[in-house]
Amino acid sequence: MPNILPDNSQAFVDWFRRVSPYIHAHRGRTFVLCFGGEAVQSSHFALLIHDIALLNSLGIRVVLVHGSRPQIEQCLKMRGLPSRYVNGLRITDEMALSCVKAACGEIHTEIESLLSMGLSNSPTTDIGIRTASGNFITARPVGVRDGVDYCYTGEVRRIDTAAITRRLDEGSIVLISPLGYSPTGEIFNLLTEEVATEVAIALQATKWICLTEPGGIFVHNGQLVQQLTVFEAQRWLNHEPHFNLKKQLTFAVQACQNGVQRVHLISRQIEGTLLQELFTRDGIGTLISTDPFEHIRKATIDDVSSLFELIEPLEKAGILVRRSREKLEMEINHFTVQERDGMIIGCAALYPFIDEKNEKMAELACLAVHSHYRGMDRGSALLAFLEKEARQLDMTHIFILTTQTAHWFAERGFVAANMDSLHEHKRALYNYQRNSKVFIKQL
Repeated sequence: MPNILPDNSQAFVDWFRRVSPYIHAHRGRTFVLCFGGEAVQSSHFALLIHDIALLNSLGIRVVLVHGSRPQIEQCLKMRGLPSRYVNGLRITDEMALSCVKAACGEIHTEIESLLSMGLSNSPTTDIGIRTASGNFITARPVGVRDGVDYCYTGEVRRIDTAAITRRLDEGSIVLISPLGYSPTGEIFNLLTEEVATEVAIALQATKWICLTEPGGIFVHNGQLVQQLTVFEAQRWLNHEPHFNLKKQLTFAVQACQNGVQRVHLISRQIEGTLLQELFTRDGIGTLISTDPFEHIRKATIDDVSSLFELIEPLEKAGILVRRSREKLEMEINHFTVQERDGMIIGCAALYPFIDEKNEKMAELACLAVHSHYRGMDRGSALLAFLEKEARQLDMTHIFILTTQTAHWFAERGFVAANMDSLHEHKRALYNYQRNSKVFIKQL
């Protein structure tokens, strides 16, 4: 007798199947996580630390770099001392340094305490998670700049990569405070984002994840920018001089330019933000990477299964002409695909024709976009890509045969035409039972 799962169980099975590729992809990778002292004050902080413990249990090598700015401010206020900043850097005199050390020690202890609880309601509850810390950061003083003495404010000089790697190899979560040490025994207050960036670069981390607020880059209408290449991020920095995450985006670009594969800017205020970013395709924040997260490219024979899965629902709905797997394999060189983090989310094909009058025209066929990604101009991007290809092939016109999407093409410069407009070979293959409309566009 078959085991019929209840609705919620089936939803779990579907969810686990979607998540499992990410579990496999992340195992053994090094992630550097960075959050400020504001995250420590959040009501979700304990859950965040437990999610970090979960990453560790999945075989992810985790380095935590925490900040402590609000805790330092509170300490200074309690002592009746002023808080002084110049150009975004704290002037850390001896009294301020005392508060820095106290705040870092308090947060460090709090994180270790939460990690020692293990994963609640799981087989690892009583196991606990090992943490490791130490004098991994060698620093030097910022010194005097423009006449301002920054005292014990420092900058990263060197990372003890070998020592951190040994702790990660042992399965520990490495915990790093924004403190650096000089060979002469001095302690320096460091910028949290700088420490995280330098550690990520030194370890050649797969990901550098910064929990901040707002949880990503937003355009003026409030829409989240889901991904930026390094080039796009640099352009953003040049043309948008005033926005909340300029410092974080600057360090993100630096990290990617020096070997870190991906940087994630995500919200510190959303419960489960880390898991949503790492184990879903679209994430929850802004991704910065050297290579595009989503791009259009020519299809290869390895894409056939994904193409077949993409177009099958549209074929059943009568929107696309049915194509067998064998036909797809034979015509794969005509196809272009839109890929998002390894998933084919769109496709189209271009078939050039040249008649005896040397009239050159190309057919655009099988334009399809995954149902989850429609309404975001991806179809227009595919069309533009293939129009450019047709021009490179010296085509003068591009045409389509459609039964249900005539208005979409009309809005993009196609005009209705008759059968006589088609190449004679295409006229001979016309399916009168399907009765498709002909639309053509001059290039």
